[in-house]
Amino acid sequence: MELILEKGYEAVTVTDLINRANVGRSTFYAHFTDKQDVLFSNLEELSSLLRLAPASRPGPLFAFSLPMFEHLHEQRRLARALLGRRGGSAVMARGEQILATVVRDELLAAFPSRSTPPDSLDLMVTCVVGAFMALLRKWADGESTATPAEMDAAFRAVVTPGVETAFRR
Repeated sequence: MELILEKGYEAVTVTDLINRANVGRSTFYAHFTDKQDVLFSNLEELSSLLRLAPASRPGPLFAFSLPMFEHLHEQRRLARALLGRRGGSAVMARGEQILATVVRDELLAAFPSRSTPPDSLDLMVTCVVGAFMALLRKWADGESTATPAEMDAAFRAVVTPGVETAFRR
């Protein structure tokens, strides 16, 4: 985290990680393939958090939203380092992949009787993920001081009615 804050994710090298962690190169490579592997192994926590409210349980759409905003608020220094201007594009892409899987599963579970063409579902998932990630980026870059509850409310106010309308057609 300190290296990302100092240099930005893209500029951090495996040598930087090895030196900062005070481990040998062979020890590093015994556990990880590269710097991205180090980061992605930690992103599994994100995936677990997003799945706190499995799609099989009844509840509001996008139940991951508030817990995710709260988690990122608690970990704001790291979130800003990874999701802000100094974060890496690989980080954002992996976060979007994880989120897209969760959103797709939620939509399929919430609207099981509605047969939606795959292309339409993909477009809805893209819209939902895009809205969520845009809010995260804005916050991570310091362009918003909204609370997690305010971020969640904004996300749900815009996205939920649109998705529900699309599935009613």
